[in-house]
Amino acid sequence: MTFPLHLAISEQLRDRILDGSYRSGDRLPSEHQIMAEFAVSRITARRAISNLTQQGLVTVQKGKGVFVATQQKVTYSISSPLTFLEADIALQGVTVTVQTLVFESVTVPIEVAAILKCSIAYLQKKVLLFNGIPGCVDVTYILPELGKAYEAELREQMTFTTLERHGMTIDKLDATIECTQADYETSEQLEVTLGHPLIVYRHTAYTDDRGAIVHGESISRGDRFCYSVSIDRNRSRDLSSIGTKNRVKDSELLESLY
Repeated sequence: MTFPLHLAISEQLRDRILDGSYRSGDRLPSEHQIMAEFAVSRITARRAISNLTQQGLVTVQKGKGVFVATQQKVTYSISSPLTFLEADIALQGVTVTVQTLVFESVTVPIEVAAILKCSIAYLQKKVLLFNGIPGCVDVTYILPELGKAYEAELREQMTFTTLERHGMTIDKLDATIECTQADYETSEQLEVTLGHPLIVYRHTAYTDDRGAIVHGESISRGDRFCYSVSIDRNRSRDLSSIGTKNRVKDSELLESLY
């Protein structure tokens, strides 16, 4: 199968990035250098660079050139979803910084109202920076009494960590993971091109006494963030066995009552 010339060139440059020939922060060959090396037109050289930009491998700095992007990828384990993000990635030597864009009381969409059991909630939109680099946009609805009480801290810190510090223990978390593409707003926030593939982690957090207290979604760059899971078959069997024993005990209790 024959690839267009600009793709063939960008693949060669990509290989050089991945094998370490070009390291994070290195300046890539200029358009003129690519033209000379591969004997191609300026349009072809420009398209080759554009391919790398769309893959998140390089960034263009106006007036300076094209540079290899930071390749460190943050991993969040969902094997223990109640181990919060910042604690998990701190072990990877990564610091999370919260950059709040919006924090205000709003009338929530119908589907959110059904989950949080309220028509008014606090909406927070924030960008999470991993070692200073945009990696995730978080859009969260928070129960109004909690948003109002802890606004100052929520603007600067992670949601679950802040709420737990004030006694709101997260007892249950429902989550789904899916894919989407960057729209104009998220492409600006995450510094990607329009249509760039993104990961969506949609979640609802519950406490035993309040029910659902937070509902939202985290939209992240696949080249800077990923999720991992570890499945232990023996542990799954143990949990299943515990569940079966509990059901037997419940059945025996009901029989004794009647």
